[in-house]
Amino acid sequence: MSADPYAGMAGFYAWDGDTLVLNVLGRPRATRDRIGTVIGRQLEVHVAAIPRAGRATAHMLRFLSGVFGVPESAIEVVFGVMNVNKQLRIRAPARLPGMIRDSACGQA
Repeated sequence: MSADPYAGMAGFYAWDGDTLVLNVLGRPRATRDRIGTVIGRQLEVHVAAIPRAGRATAHMLRFLSGVFGVPESAIEVVFGVMNVNKQLRIRAPARLPGMIRDSACGQA
């Protein structure tokens, strides 16, 4: 892996065929699960889970599976299971949040 894990991505997401590659900044201990704003080349995702032994990431995947309309098994954590900085691969999302749907090239 290169020194910059986001190298080659113009924004916070990119498409690899029908797979959405998404850079996430996890925000555990939130009052509720929600999609936040775009910060640089990452999308904030707030989750109401405590970051202990990957539980917040597991909770995030359950939440995002509903947001994107895919089973949890369609979401792969490329890196960041135990870190707030993550990259996810979401196979064939059925739904897209507005900031992705409204963005033509992956830039916020």
